[in-house]
Amino acid sequence: MIFGERHLRYLLREHVEHYHTERYHQGLAGRLIRSLTAPSNDNCSRGDIASRSRLGGLLNFYVKQAA
Repeated sequence: MIFGERHLRYLLREHVEHYHTERYHQGLAGRLIRSLTAPSNDNCSRGDIASRSRLGGLLNFYVKQAA
C-alpha cells in the first residue's frame, strides 16, 4: 500500500537502486548492471554470506564475503 507521493518516490528510489546495483540480470550472463562489490570467486566455499535487505525484506541481496 502506498501512502502518498513521498512514499511512492521512496519506494521507486529503493527499487531502482536495488535493480541497478544488487539484482543479477540473466541478459548480462548473471552479472550486476553496476557492481558495488568486488566480484567473488564462486569456486571458493570459504567465507560468510552477507545480506542486504530493502523495503522491509521485499528486496534482498546476498553476497559472499572474502575469506
